[in-house]
Amino acid sequence: MNNIEVIGLGALNMDHLYQVERILNDGEAIVNDFTLSPGGSAANTIYGLARLGVKTGFTGAIGDDAEGRMMLEDFARVGVDTSQIKIKSGEKTGSALCLSDKLNSRSIYVMPGANNHLTTDDLNIDYINQAGMLHISSFADDRQFKIILELMDRLASPVKVSFSPGALWAAKGLETLTPILARTHVLLINQNEIRQLTGQDVPAGAETCLKRGCYLVVVTLGKGDSWKTIMATSYIRDNKKEYIVEPGSTGRITALDTTGAGDAFATGFLYGLLKEKTPDECGRFGDIVARFSIGKIGARPGLPTLDELSQNYRELYNKEL
Repeated sequence: MNNIEVIGLGALNMDHLYQVERILNDGEAIVNDFTLSPGGSAANTIYGLARLGVKTGFTGAIGDDAEGRMMLEDFARVGVDTSQIKIKSGEKTGSALCLSDKLNSRSIYVMPGANNHLTTDDLNIDYINQAGMLHISSFADDRQFKIILELMDRLASPVKVSFSPGALWAAKGLETLTPILARTHVLLINQNEIRQLTGQDVPAGAETCLKRGCYLVVVTLGKGDSWKTIMATSYIRDNKKEYIVEPGSTGRITALDTTGAGDAFATGFLYGLLKEKTPDECGRFGDIVARFSIGKIGARPGLPTLDELSQNYRELYNKEL
């Protein structure tokens, strides 16, 4: 329990990943491949940080089933503290049906399972408050959302909140999320989500989130977007300036699976923050980790070690971490 740098809080889902010919509105298509892999947004980021050597822990809920045991074993392999993951007797571990095609279009369907049974009593506030950072992602049920809202008032002031709302919570709207945003040190969100959350474009939406209390807003732009005549992979804003992060390589990246790419970006970005790097440097770390991630099927198998991240950063920017 001692010296944990980052604790994650969010849904724990087993990802059922189907590589299909194309995403359908109606009809039939061929399944080319199937993979079963542990997932969950905050869980993926915590796993990635642990692979980079960060001391991490996680709090959440799983079922008393084979999938739950797989979750614990996967965390244990990289050294994540799982003492605060609650096993819900008689419940199934949450699952996500993930369909992706050759164009990297995706559809995700979530069955929350044990996640819906996480309660306030399951959260050890002393455990959470001993960490330097709490990384939060969404749950499907409103009961867990209310638990997160209550938690914001119980956090010790030194604990920095990193918040990845995802599409489910971005859809709740700005007013509903404001109590969390007011306590958020870094908001990690993609361009579609920030438009959904604020009803504004990326720069205006980022400014709005800053006014609601966020210290730093980080917007990922997916494969890269044209931004003021340059290609950019992320837009970062604090109260003093904006940062446009360009891709580290102009070469074409072959993406096998984009599941968890945003979680991987969060891994790299938060690692940079922990090492007191500048926001644009953190964005470069995030871009590199995301590029590693999409090179393999599933959210976690492609996540790099610290040596791999260091080598890639050196090759791209001629700098040491």
